[in-house]
Amino acid sequence: MPSTLVLFVRHGRTPTTGTTLPGRAPGLHLSPEGLLQAEATAAGLAGTTAGMPGGGVAAVYSSPMERTRETAAPIARAVGRRVRTAHGLIECDFGEWTGRRLKELSRLKAWRSVQRQPSTFRFPGGESFVEMQARITGQVADLVADHPGETIVCVSHADPIKAALSAALGSPLDMFQRLVVGPCSVSAVLHTDDHPVVFSL
Repeated sequence: MPSTLVLFVRHGRTPTTGTTLPGRAPGLHLSPEGLLQAEATAAGLAGTTAGMPGGGVAAVYSSPMERTRETAAPIARAVGRRVRTAHGLIECDFGEWTGRRLKELSRLKAWRSVQRQPSTFRFPGGESFVEMQARITGQVADLVADHPGETIVCVSHADPIKAALSAALGSPLDMFQRLVVGPCSVSAVLHTDDHPVVFSL
């Protein structure tokens, strides 16, 4: 099957970036800085289509959250596509931790498991990291199958993207916290018949 290039884009900065665990709570939008980041990322992607499988971006997929759709919108406009929703790209379900401040959470004993052994952790009333990784890798596999020989953009969130990159690298999930995926960063994974190739972080 022809190789498919997946460009993972984390959403732009929001008012809670770096301070709060927003999770799937509705109503969180990009900050003014985040909107500028999204526009800059869109311009960058539109200007680097040469050499991409299929000669350009064939589709733009987004998590259903407002902040990801607001990031995906200028990208879709820049490449002449529409934003399609892919529910498997949604943020991790942080359950009872949703909306709590990171400074507060970092004092909890369970935070050590989140950072050092995420494969063993389930958010109270929410999703486990193992389930999150299985969800996003399954979604990406479906999208790759739908777009052989093409390039697609997947706008998602930090933890799901890190989990997808970890899987592509063949790295244990317990190592995924060593990856950093900043706001509006682009991470590229080429899916080949042999194995995924991560060539841009």
